[in-house]
Amino acid sequence: MYAVILAGGAGTRLWPRSRKGSPKQLLDLVSGRTMLQATYDRILPLVPSEKVLVVTGGSYLPLVREQLPDLPERNIIAEPAGRGSAPAVGLAAIHLARSHPKEVMICLPADHVITQEDKFRRVLRAATKVAGRGYLVTLGIRPRGPETGYGYIQTDEYLESISVHEVYKVKRFTEKPARGTAEAFLRSGDYFWNSGIFIWRVDTILGEIERLMPKLYAQLLEIKEALGSAEESQVLESVWGSVEPETIDYGIMEKAVKVAVLPTSFGWSDVGSWASLIELLPADGEGNVVVGDHVGLDTKGTLVVSPKRLVATIGVEDLVIVDTEDAILICSRDRTEDVKALVAELKRKRREELL
Repeated sequence: MYAVILAGGAGTRLWPRSRKGSPKQLLDLVSGRTMLQATYDRILPLVPSEKVLVVTGGSYLPLVREQLPDLPERNIIAEPAGRGSAPAVGLAAIHLARSHPKEVMICLPADHVITQEDKFRRVLRAATKVAGRGYLVTLGIRPRGPETGYGYIQTDEYLESISVHEVYKVKRFTEKPARGTAEAFLRSGDYFWNSGIFIWRVDTILGEIERLMPKLYAQLLEIKEALGSAEESQVLESVWGSVEPETIDYGIMEKAVKVAVLPTSFGWSDVGSWASLIELLPADGEGNVVVGDHVGLDTKGTLVVSPKRLVATIGVEDLVIVDTEDAILICSRDRTEDVKALVAELKRKRREELL
């Protein structure tokens, strides 16, 4: 089996720490290792380094090489530009298809936190057995609350059990519901958070891309023909410019038929916003989470990220305060999903130096 780490996202909802030159997956936010390094470390007991691929943006190549010095350089695949997870997965798949078309590939976003790593790997082992029979497989996380920042997976008929892991067909995917809908999902008992972790055979996913995204498939074939040749970089650059952005969820998973899910829990979190970081770090007696230097009076439920200078607060509650050298973010805890919109506003105002 192979592992593909998807490390090309922009991470705009973690601005101002996450920037174009240093996106969140290349930052140490939680564990003393960057999120990319933690993802790599997590998969190594299951997949050796020579079978780990990293798909990332071309501009991130030096940082990826620096952070993963033991990863063979040929295993780092550079996208000329970000086009979403569907093209990124396809690009990794055509590299593997040249000599390993029947192998299972595990696709892992580089920005997850997982606290129960042994359990995580046991679930993956079970999932690879299902994927080996031609299923597109994902892991569904048992929801801890009516989270509106995650997608949901509804289970359909029971398929089998592998060890202690139950396997179900997928009925539907739902993207980031309103709170009332999320609460109804929890009450139903058959909805799980979409982990964004996918397991399938190389030939299976390429067959689904051919069926459901034929234009992308043709573009991938053109790139594949040039792999290993002197024209590889030129062809990739030329073709990639016309590749349309798409997620693997919308482009493939929501439309595919033979899709299975393993409901599970292994201390999973998608660090998609500052609010999600609050849940991962220890809080003081007033519910404040501090990374760096902070002194507060009558301060409650507030996240302060300020590694280089003191932030002082008086009489504030449920805020997110993130201090960097050239920008400070202050927002309500319940509006952290809107940081992405704030970044779009900075882009509209042509504040490129802050992006």
